[in-house]
Amino acid sequence: MNLSTGIIFCFLILGVSSQGWGTFLREAGQGAKDMWRAYRDMKEANYKGADKYFHARGNYDAAQRGPGGAWAAKVISNARETIQGITDPLLKGMTRDEVRKDSKADQFANEWGRSGKDPNHFRPAGLPDKY
Repeated sequence: MNLSTGIIFCFLILGVSSQGWGTFLREAGQGAKDMWRAYRDMKEANYKGADKYFHARGNYDAAQRGPGGAWAAKVISNARETIQGITDPLLKGMTRDEVRKDSKADQFANEWGRSGKDPNHFRPAGLPDKY
């Protein structure tokens, strides 16, 4: 399925016609930027134990944009977990069980944020206020 067909399919499934395609696409773009900002901040902070916080925060910020942002957050989060399921055993030496457990915890944090719950639930003590 090419990208345009996939986008149209998602519009139909999500009932985007009720809010307008332009609005959905704008929200999706803004949500993708929110996800990128959370990822960039996570890499910059390089703080042990903060991974789940940044997962929840990126999804929370994106979902606050509206249905398009929530959709973008879900697509990006699922793609990231799929890719990590392939790369983590190779690059980090993780077992399949470790990868599954980590992915399940990441997805829990992703869904927590997308549902509108406070991402600070996952914030580790000592993480600089900047984040």
